[in-house]
Amino acid sequence: MNTVVADLIARSNQLGADPKNTNYAGGNTSAKGTETDPVTGEQVDLLWVKGSGGDLGTLTESGLAVLRLDRVRALVDVYPGVDREDEMVAAFDFCLHGKGGAAPSIDTAMHGLVDAPHVDHLHPDSGIAIATAKDGEHLTKEIYGDRVVWVPWRRPGFQLGLDIAEIKKANPQAIGTILGGHGVTAWGATSDEAQANSVWIIETAQVYLDEHGKADPFGAPVPAFAALSQDERRAKAAALAPHVRAVASKDRPMVGHFTDAEVVLEFLAHEKLAHLAELGTSCPDHFLRTKVKPLVVDVPADASVEDTVARLGERHAAYREDYQAYYDRHATPNSSAIRGADPAIVLVPGVGMFSFGKDKQTARVAGEFYVNAINVMRGAESVSTYSPIDESEKFRIEYWALEEAKLARLPKPRSHAGRIALVTGAASGIGKAIATRLAAEGACVVIADLDLAKAQDAAAELGTADVAVGVQANVTDAAQVQAAVDAALLAFGGLDLLVNNAGLSISKPLLETTEADWDLQHDVMAKGSFLMAKAAAKAMIDQKLGGDIVYISSKNSVFAGPNNIAYSAVKADQAHQVRLLAAELGEYGIKVNGINPDGVVRGSGIFSSGWGAKRAAVYGVPEEELGAYYAQRTLLKREVLPDHVANAAALITSDEFSHTTGLHIPVDAGVAAAFLR
Repeated sequence: MNTVVADLIARSNQLGADPKNTNYAGGNTSAKGTETDPVTGEQVDLLWVKGSGGDLGTLTESGLAVLRLDRVRALVDVYPGVDREDEMVAAFDFCLHGKGGAAPSIDTAMHGLVDAPHVDHLHPDSGIAIATAKDGEHLTKEIYGDRVVWVPWRRPGFQLGLDIAEIKKANPQAIGTILGGHGVTAWGATSDEAQANSVWIIETAQVYLDEHGKADPFGAPVPAFAALSQDERRAKAAALAPHVRAVASKDRPMVGHFTDAEVVLEFLAHEKLAHLAELGTSCPDHFLRTKVKPLVVDVPADASVEDTVARLGERHAAYREDYQAYYDRHATPNSSAIRGADPAIVLVPGVGMFSFGKDKQTARVAGEFYVNAINVMRGAESVSTYSPIDESEKFRIEYWALEEAKLARLPKPRSHAGRIALVTGAASGIGKAIATRLAAEGACVVIADLDLAKAQDAAAELGTADVAVGVQANVTDAAQVQAAVDAALLAFGGLDLLVNNAGLSISKPLLETTEADWDLQHDVMAKGSFLMAKAAAKAMIDQKLGGDIVYISSKNSVFAGPNNIAYSAVKADQAHQVRLLAAELGEYGIKVNGINPDGVVRGSGIFSSGWGAKRAAVYGVPEEELGAYYAQRTLLKREVLPDHVANAAALITSDEFSHTTGLHIPVDAGVAAAFLR
């Protein structure tokens, strides 16, 4: 790797790893250097700059755009002016070196035109606090003297690059700029110098805010909005979550994230909440993810869930009207169509913040960005007055044709993208296979199991907490069932899909089956499925997005075999629950279907716990040959594996089966005696 590139990546990762420097996927860095042109064999001057959409903290070489520096700078001669500056983004494609690497971002001009070998553009909370202060230009001079120069707000683009280049040329003593309403830019002769200058600008701003900021930037406390106790606010957040998701998903389904961090609760509990929330965010990276402003549910913290939900509905209606009016005020015939009028951030005093996005990571990042905005507002209000960029400028960026093109480049979503699933008994066997398949199809997954450690380990195998979480749940206990559903609501904002898979099997003849055997079998699978379905259905009904409930039943639900009274009877119970719930929940758009596996030996938790040995004894075959025995008695002569059951679960809950409910799907390789009639 070119040493210039190696230094750039190291600097980028170090800057991006510290949230005080910039937010996730925010800002960009660059370096200028030389490489040998493979065609001419001569040295060529190049610009390496973080590509569009990348994240500094995790940047690798593949995330860099690579451009010919002479061609980037030659664009100045064909620049058609600020009214047509968007055309210059396409022109960057003609400056690429080789395959060019990642797509060049809108800030490429800033990096290429500034006459410095290394340039950083960052979005630190402290820097944006100065950039959004009403007297930000005066504060910049007071804080930095002539080492940092104020740049009035200008939308990111070619003209901003020209402006900063001219500022550096006119101010040789300067090491960077404060970009009004936006962020900071710094430069250096070496990578280390650029990084040091960036950090100095950021830390110097923070020191000034700490030393000169007033103690109550958000105004006086509002006792009615004071934070509830942790247990109270988490319980209330779980109760509200489906209703809040319904609000955020009126136009299109969203995944949610909840936080009750101290910084959020403090903001919600003070008198300037309504005023500052209405002003909205300022940095483009903030409001592109949070929308221009949040929805505030302005009720006392101790208001009942019912009263809070009622006020949420009123505020949502007003929010949608306000957002439509905002769009209508600024849209032109060339503007992109409105992308939806629902909030991305919902603030509930005393409880916390709900944030939303197309997936969990996007929802979490939106919340993190609003925390950045809170910090910015605190800083600006502590030394001045928070003054974000004009609404018209926010609209120009939110509905920028370049932003629309960026969205259009996103890959097609997977079949279960944006859906939230809870699978019981999912730490092993069929349940784990289903959870794995649903996650692979884009779902967020809650793995519930009697063994918490195993549930958490299974979740970790699927990815980060943005993909899956593990929870402990004894499905025979209503409180633990509700806690598992609440965990899904708090982790991902809602619940769309329940798979009732938890189970055990007691294989005994009638005369050897004890009352305790019968009760245990029915408590786990009949009662447990009922409790899970009841808790999940309430959440699904409240969020008004429909949903899916799947029962992993069995061939034994319709096939009468020997020495299996408790297990087969409870499977028949589950099978009829499918029919009953399909009939009852259809009016809410909730589909209820079942899957009837048979002979799933390999990878099965039930078979490995003694059931396999007992069934092998019944059929007179060695236990290790039981799977092959089951396969040979089927019409297809194929062994059934957990993945085959998972395939059926994924398909029956996909849009391909949007009109199917009350169905039982055999996954048994063909057992004629179990054909449904």
